[in-house]
Amino acid sequence: MSRLQDTIIHPGIIQKVGYDKLLVNIIAQSACSACHAKGMCSVADMKEKIIEVHKKPGHDYKAGEKVSVAMEKSMGTKAVMIGYIIPFLIVFISLIILTNITNNQGFTGLISLGLLIPYYLGVYLLRDKLKKTFIFRIQ
Repeated sequence: MSRLQDTIIHPGIIQKVGYDKLLVNIIAQSACSACHAKGMCSVADMKEKIIEVHKKPGHDYKAGEKVSVAMEKSMGTKAVMIGYIIPFLIVFISLIILTNITNNQGFTGLISLGLLIPYYLGVYLLRDKLKKTFIFRIQ
């Protein structure tokens, strides 16, 4: 695969220029938002997001400037794992185990959902480390 196929690129507009970082406003689109029938469908999804991007050395950026922001596709997969797959597995496996231990479905459901609290608390506490993992760059 070429380098371009391994990269997700979004157009964006610089909102704020800091000492070594830029805040860039991008429009994140779901796959169906580019569909020709999106006006007839309520599933289409487009959201504005502000992301933090490190400046390229030797470049002078200004607020309002249009840029292209890139991220490796593998980072998207990792984000889906952390945000969706692992929590799903925690709930699913705990439901199976607790259902076999106890017959109280309400208690089982509450405990299974409650197990997500320490998981997401851990993700929150590791947010600075995760920021270093998920790197956006100016194309």
